[in-house]
Amino acid sequence: MRFWSVLGQTVTAPVITALLYLLVFAQALAGRASAYEGVSYTEFLVPGLIMMTVMQNAFANTSSSLIQSKVMGNIVFLQMAPLGPWEWFSAYILAALVRCLLVALAMFAATLFFVPLAIHAPLALLAMFVLSAGSLAVVGLIAGIVSQKFDHIAAFTNFFINPLAFLSGVFYSVHALPKFWYTASHLNPFFYMIDGFRYGFFGRADVPIWHSIAWTGGFFAIASAVCLWMLISGYKMKR
Repeated sequence: MRFWSVLGQTVTAPVITALLYLLVFAQALAGRASAYEGVSYTEFLVPGLIMMTVMQNAFANTSSSLIQSKVMGNIVFLQMAPLGPWEWFSAYILAALVRCLLVALAMFAATLFFVPLAIHAPLALLAMFVLSAGSLAVVGLIAGIVSQKFDHIAAFTNFFINPLAFLSGVFYSVHALPKFWYTASHLNPFFYMIDGFRYGFFGRADVPIWHSIAWTGGFFAIASAVCLWMLISGYKMKR
């Protein structure tokens, strides 16, 4: 309900930001950068921008929702309700997925004016969307649990989410990197989210799709286990 009441901020603004990235990078690097044979740079860029925006919004939705409840003090009403940790977890994650789906569809529709993309592997695309958005939603929930004010959420965004997102291959293929950064990229879980999602459109990627699904699924499982432990134990949730 919170994100739905301010769609201009939660859906329209991220789409406009991503389109600005598309305009700037596509104009600056079109014809100079390439990734896959037969795929233009603009085509290569669009799936990465969609997934980067999805991940940022997944994190923002759960983290801002929880920290807002903690700061305003109305979290006590949720704690008094007959809701268990699994209900809390599922509700926050599913709400984030709804927001991410709206953002992804809006972005996909907007980018059709620049470059029409066909979907090569819909099941892989769906799996990477759910696992990637779910993973960042869980990380956002963890950030909301450990944070005590909005500045702490901003620190998570500025020092963790944004750097890993920008260094995940959104704007380039990792095969174009020097050996050190090529190896470092393969340790970044966000790289597999971007690369696996891109596979859904082109049927090609920098690593096999099963590597991306395994890395992203493992990341989601580990983050979920940590988050559920926090919710079950009441870590930083009890005053």
